[in-house]
Amino acid sequence: MAQAVVNFSMDEELKNSMEQTCNEIGLSMASAFTVFAAKVAREKRIPFELSVDPFYSDANMERISRAISSLESGSGTYHDLIEAEDA
Repeated sequence: MAQAVVNFSMDEELKNSMEQTCNEIGLSMASAFTVFAAKVAREKRIPFELSVDPFYSDANMERISRAISSLESGSGTYHDLIEAEDA
């Protein structure tokens, strides 16, 4: 089977973390990506759930920034943490 080269960039810290994990599993990164590509091609889907974490939405991040600014300026309100009982 003919080989093809795939080249892409990723965050260096992510790359190093993945490389370490692959080494612990006993795979090279190239082998791990090949396994991923084969599974995607075979199943015609991404083999895990993808979703957006609403915490990091633009609206929520703006609200958090405003709250932090308010607290830093002394006009915000601090609340004590409340321990929740297990159901």
